Amino acid sequence: MRTILAVLLILAVLLILAPLPSSPAAPPEHRRVREWGIELGVLPPGPLDAITDVAGVRVGQVTLVAGDSVRTGVTVVVPHPGNVFQDKCAAAIYVGNGFGKLTGIAQVQELGYLETPIALTNTLDVPTAAAALVDHVLRQPGNEQVQSVNPVVGETNDGRLNDIRGRHLRREHVLEALASARGGPVAEGAVGAGTGTVCLGFKGGIGTASRRLPPSLGGFTVGVLVQSNFGGILQVAGVPVGRRLGRYYLKDEVTRAADGSCMIVVATDAPLGARNLERLAKRAMLGLARTGGVSANGSGDFVVAFSTDPRVRTAHRSAGRTEIHEELRNDEASPLFLAAIEATEEAILNSLFMARTTTGVGGARVEALPAAQVAEMVKRAQR
Repeated sequence: MRTILAVLLILAVLLILAPLPSSPAAPPEHRRVREWGIELGVLPPGPLDAITDVAGVRVGQVTLVAGDSVRTGVTVVVPHPGNVFQDKCAAAIYVGNGFGKLTGIAQVQELGYLETPIALTNTLDVPTAAAALVDHVLRQPGNEQVQSVNPVVGETNDGRLNDIRGRHLRREHVLEALASARGGPVAEGAVGAGTGTVCLGFKGGIGTASRRLPPSLGGFTVGVLVQSNFGGILQVAGVPVGRRLGRYYLKDEVTRAADGSCMIVVATDAPLGARNLERLAKRAMLGLARTGGVSANGSGDFVVAFSTDPRVRTAHRSAGRTEIHEELRNDEASPLFLAAIEATEEAILNSLFMARTTTGVGGARVEALPAAQVAEMVKRAQR
């Protein structure tokens, strides 16, 4: 009996001392650019370093991966928790290069506001996403009499990895993304609308980042989300990474194509009207340029910018013939411009650093960025 008790006691001690099982660790290279010790720019990021650092902004995503050919999805950006159609946001759109299918551009440019969430998907599924946004608006309480909706849907062509002609996105996928939209951390890399994208010779995807101004400059936040799918010569913190890795535009016949697209969504809580939001959107293209993008002939590079500040958000609902609202003065806009540049640059790099090697339709394979090698390259150059 004593022998049995002794054995049981030993087993109990061993169980106590045994390490607890842990969940599989993430691949060592699957980290955001800042987590590699690479800091970009001079302005600090928000707590999440994401577009959701702008209060009220939510992101929802549905990733579609099936068999060896479906590599696509949808990503939605919801500007605020309320009824966006009834409580419109001041907004603007800037066209860096117009080879793209951005639904809703004309009304935003004409009237200067956004009345639906923003959806991103692949080129041939834009009509499906637009129809789903219309469904979403018409179903919302308070919109029973609505007869005109301007859905804003952007795209990039993921046909290198995805069976794009199959048009696999369904309305219910978009509605699911809208229903699941949340604040907090945003999934990046080969997810949502970035599942099948390619960027600067490597696997692209969804990326996000933010910048926060100091209190002396208003304390405003600028958040950016990108769907990266464009070509050029990759640069990280000014280091010509693409050239050193031997994968860059015009290196040889294989790399001559720089077409693709980049959708950039810029959110801010600063009180900017449509005119200054367009100026802010223009600066996002400078962030794209910092990463080595060239906005090639077949690249649809669009920026949608909006403000969540109630002072400019509700101006269109004025009961009288005129509207009065507060806007940030032109002279105060420059720090926001820098914030948009830095956040866009970092969002694009996050889309690369967080992506995984992906195989798709026809056996196509796109390698992920060798993040550890790139990080060491950048640190060595900075030293």
